[in-house]
Amino acid sequence: MSDDVLPGELMHARHSKSGGDVSPHLRWKGAPKETKSYAVTCFDPDAPTPSGFWHWVAVGLPAGVDTLVRGAGAADGKALPKGAFHCRNDYGDPGYGGAMPPQGDRPHRYFFVVHAVDVDKLDVDEKATPAVVSFNLVFHTLARAIIVPTYQVK
Repeated sequence: MSDDVLPGELMHARHSKSGGDVSPHLRWKGAPKETKSYAVTCFDPDAPTPSGFWHWVAVGLPAGVDTLVRGAGAADGKALPKGAFHCRNDYGDPGYGGAMPPQGDRPHRYFFVVHAVDVDKLDVDEKATPAVVSFNLVFHTLARAIIVPTYQVK
């Protein structure tokens, strides 16, 4: 759930690269009782690369957290809960890197995923790539909540 993005709907420009790289508000509920932490990712499978494009990877969110405020993806990590951190996105930066599909391309989908994780801490640090975090999540994700808005530059 989100106060900022809706499934299949166009995201506000503030969530784009040119609009300020502001991550959207996210809220979740109903995680399995075995959940010990969360990870949040944002992935664009429509990017013009063979492997898509990772816009955000945040890990180590405590199990008691159920909301990330708008802007929690800021590179400095100050809006994340204690113990959580950002890994590099595919721009090479920590935090949320906004949508930036090529001008005139079809609308791109942005998969914002909250992963309920069965360990307090994944075996990764801030230097981990999105692929390494994803590999670790394969073995530790109990459940996922997914919201998929779109973005397009005309």
